[in-house]
Amino acid sequence: MTSLTDSDLHAYVDGVMPEADRARVEAHLAGHPEDAERARSYRDIGVALHAGFDAVLDEEIPQRLLARPERPWRRFGVAAGLILVGALAGWFVRGYFPGANGVVGPGVDLARQAALAHAVFTPEVRHPVEVAADQEDHLVRWLSRKMGTKLTCPKLGSLGYELVGGRLLSGPNGPVAHFMFQDARGARLTLYVSTQRGEPRETAFRFSQEGKVAVFYWIDGRYGYALSGEIGREALLTVAISVYKQLNP
Repeated sequence: MTSLTDSDLHAYVDGVMPEADRARVEAHLAGHPEDAERARSYRDIGVALHAGFDAVLDEEIPQRLLARPERPWRRFGVAAGLILVGALAGWFVRGYFPGANGVVGPGVDLARQAALAHAVFTPEVRHPVEVAADQEDHLVRWLSRKMGTKLTCPKLGSLGYELVGGRLLSGPNGPVAHFMFQDARGARLTLYVSTQRGEPRETAFRFSQEGKVAVFYWIDGRYGYALSGEIGREALLTVAISVYKQLNP
């Protein structure tokens, strides 16, 4: 297999590819790191979309829909609705990440994953977080236990941002802690904390612009940190420095 199409990668990532073909794809990916990065980026997008929208499946069906008799045209309406949701989800990701269908370069995984999580959850009104700020102590203990380290939730009140809450995400290397903050105008920042592969290492601040989302990120030991927001670079850097100092007193 000399090359892979997007259809091949999506079938592989979604688990609908025949087993014989999967073996050939895995052998190809083992020798082609750029295609492996593409597959990983597609998988990350799928994980984030499921995390953001699977909760809709648990919502109660409105009584006004249950009260009406089923008609054949309703089935077509549901199918059309699902197609529309899929199209909107694709457009949503495209708008935030113009290069989402291209190759993800090495060294930007952390920033891309953080920006994607930011783009999925910050627009949420009813369910932006799993655990709200009024349970901050419980939130930090819970995420610390899941991450296998003692986490600290930064205090950003002096910079105009208050904690909204947080949630647990699944990342490519394991669990991810995701904290959300909001200012008086409703603008939101998110802090993404993930485990890293390989030997512990350190990096200085790095900046990435992922579509509409600006990200400052760094690696400290076995953990990666990324602060994301749709604000200017200098303003985000000020907050990132405060976060870093609080996490490294």
